[in-house]
Amino acid sequence: MLVFVTIVKSCKIIDKEEVDFNWEEYLEETGATAAPHTSFRHVELSLQSSFQPGMKLEVANKGSLDTYWVATIITTCGQLLLLRYCGYGDDRKTDFWCDVMTAELHPVGWCAQNNKTLQPPEAIKEKYSDWTEFLIKELTGSRTAPANLLEGPLRGKNTVDLIVVGCILEVRDAFEPSVYWAARVQCNVGGRLCLSYVGVNDSAYDMWMFYLDTRLRPLGWAKENNLSLKPPTDLCDLRSSSEWTEALDEATTEALKSPLPLEVFKDHADLSTHSFRAGMKLEMVSPSEPFHICPVSVTKVYNEYYFQITVDDLTAEATPTHVVCHADSPGILPVQWCLKNGVGLERPQGFESQDFDWADYLKHTGAEAAPDVCFPNSRGFCKDMWLEAVNPLQPSELCVARITQVKGRLLWLRLEGLTKPQPDCIVDVESMSIFPVGWCEANAYPLTHLLKTVCKYSNTYIFNLIKFIYLCMLPQLDDLATAGLVNGKYCCSQLFINHRCFSGPYLNKGRIAELPKAVGPGKCAVVLKEILTMLINSAYKPGRVLRELQMVEDPQWNCQEETLKAKYKGKSYRSTMRIVRTGDQVSEFCRRVCERLQCCPNLFGPTIVSDKCPENCFSQTKTKYTYYKKRKVGRPSLGENAQDGDMSKPARRRKKRKAIFVQKKRRTSIVGYHTTESPQVCQTKNTHSEIFTCISLATPESKQMQAHIRVHKYICFQRQIFCMCTENFEEEDRLVLETNPLEWSVSDVVDFITSTDCASLAKIFQEQDIDGQALLLLTLPTVQECMDLKLGPAIKLCHQIERVKVAFYSQFAN
Repeated sequence: MLVFVTIVKSCKIIDKEEVDFNWEEYLEETGATAAPHTSFRHVELSLQSSFQPGMKLEVANKGSLDTYWVATIITTCGQLLLLRYCGYGDDRKTDFWCDVMTAELHPVGWCAQNNKTLQPPEAIKEKYSDWTEFLIKELTGSRTAPANLLEGPLRGKNTVDLIVVGCILEVRDAFEPSVYWAARVQCNVGGRLCLSYVGVNDSAYDMWMFYLDTRLRPLGWAKENNLSLKPPTDLCDLRSSSEWTEALDEATTEALKSPLPLEVFKDHADLSTHSFRAGMKLEMVSPSEPFHICPVSVTKVYNEYYFQITVDDLTAEATPTHVVCHADSPGILPVQWCLKNGVGLERPQGFESQDFDWADYLKHTGAEAAPDVCFPNSRGFCKDMWLEAVNPLQPSELCVARITQVKGRLLWLRLEGLTKPQPDCIVDVESMSIFPVGWCEANAYPLTHLLKTVCKYSNTYIFNLIKFIYLCMLPQLDDLATAGLVNGKYCCSQLFINHRCFSGPYLNKGRIAELPKAVGPGKCAVVLKEILTMLINSAYKPGRVLRELQMVEDPQWNCQEETLKAKYKGKSYRSTMRIVRTGDQVSEFCRRVCERLQCCPNLFGPTIVSDKCPENCFSQTKTKYTYYKKRKVGRPSLGENAQDGDMSKPARRRKKRKAIFVQKKRRTSIVGYHTTESPQVCQTKNTHSEIFTCISLATPESKQMQAHIRVHKYICFQRQIFCMCTENFEEEDRLVLETNPLEWSVSDVVDFITSTDCASLAKIFQEQDIDGQALLLLTLPTVQECMDLKLGPAIKLCHQIERVKVAFYSQFAN
């Protein structure tokens, strides 16, 4: 059974390759639904242009050289602006589009400052007798397009892209709404900001907020609004008063050199006035543990915008948990909300009654319930929709999440892929900690996805695969072992990643430091592919590294083609690279790759660097490894290739190898293995090349076992496999048949399918005259091909067919 174990492990490897998680594939395979992008208002706002309809600017006159006129922005589309010259009124006939990156656009007043002529277009020149008076009236009270968005490094950028690392803004204190302190942007992920307080150098105090959070304001906001500017209450003791002041002065001076554009705050919602009074009680998602809802009280009203809420705790030794709220704060609910929505409400600590009742509780505490008018309206999602969400216990982590409940304004989210399971977390529909499917990929941010094995194929399909391997592959494995493909020259020892070596201009030193110290031993191509994939994922621009790797080639090498992948700015690319197959060429291959990436030749390879690199890369300048920069190198696009020795010639395009946006995963078969099996068999083998790769890496004992395994009769083996697999079959999913499915008629099959969750497919079985014997022969490939089904519905159908097969072998195949 050693080979069987190898196959099972191989199957798990296929499923674990979900590390390269693809939302589109996952949703298709599971038949799941993504939450609509329009439900995430904060994300929609973050994608809008920095230019707003109604803004005025000065633009060159068409057909009149060196003259300009004022135009109004009618609408925007990315970096394109639809403009209308002032004076045309509501006439849309002459509206025109221009690209903000290439057109000559200037803020209002530019012509006066630069002695340029400002005159209306010829078509309307006679419309007004006094154009100066017209412009004064037209421009009064209007907004001019900001100069920094029309010229300079911020030109044409979306609002969210204006926030760059190092920007300074002010953050409202979590416990005092009238207190602010400066914070520096450490990271901007699609508008989700990692902030560190000015004067605090410990990353443990960093916080994550979406840029639209009402706690964020431009630098100078507190002073302009007569509010206090002092360090956060819980951090005051970290420094002396003079040190805090010095840190703030330095940050302010730094910020004035490159101020954060005020356009960043144009979409910040104005706070609504609230109707809460001190002493009112309500329900709220626990601010410290957002997995349940608890009774809370309004303990302080600061002003018409802010009030303080305290979690109810009647014990004498309780430490109060306070949170500052406003009228639109997420997670605040009226009394009896949980009861009306069938949701459990946590009993307050210290309240003696076991069965919590609001009427008794209000009477016991002498308080009143906050009226429904105090609470915001709701907007809906649907149960079982998928999205991406922040882990409340680890704010830097975003996870694949499924909506398990929707109650009014609240969503219950099950976060997938967590190493330590936690209860469903509760978020408000307006939360800025939830994002649409694909948001992390679009912003090049890691997404924690499903760790559990996702069954992409029914067990029936795996059974047929196992049968194919035993009947067709084992004789070939003997030949491979004899030829030395399993051990010997086609294997390599460990390859080391030397973190301290110079990483060059393409690779991120920090990401390199996170890689394992060694990979292997194992089959050369497998080990090298793994380590090259790590390097690609450690690059500043993975696509660029993928292009560079394509240039690594030597006609004398014994190579096989492998598909490497790269992701950058939401796009996924694949390209084929030739990787050496024999151990004697690994060292030179590694060195050639390092040279191509302009890093230390010992960054990775068979040489381990302990304290000092043999190349002395610690003390050398960067030019030590960039001498070949001066060579004229032809850069092929992804999927192209070129010989290393002919860099001056244009790269020769390989047929059908183009840079593509990856929407489907593709699997490649092992290069060099040829057979004459039927097309159906070959298709199966290509689909599962990873399994064959793992078998070729099996231990020497597998070869000794093969002769014994082939002695067994196929029918005995098939029964044995079914018996083993049924051990893991869920008890409630087992099927008990009254008749032998081999004797089922077409109508019997249709009746069975109708009784399952695949009833909509019963008509296909009727039309194709599928009786019981044909039913037992169906596999996932035949179901997809013959019934023209997508993968998700096909898997559901094969699961039902699998139940019949398992029942058949347990009841009638003895």
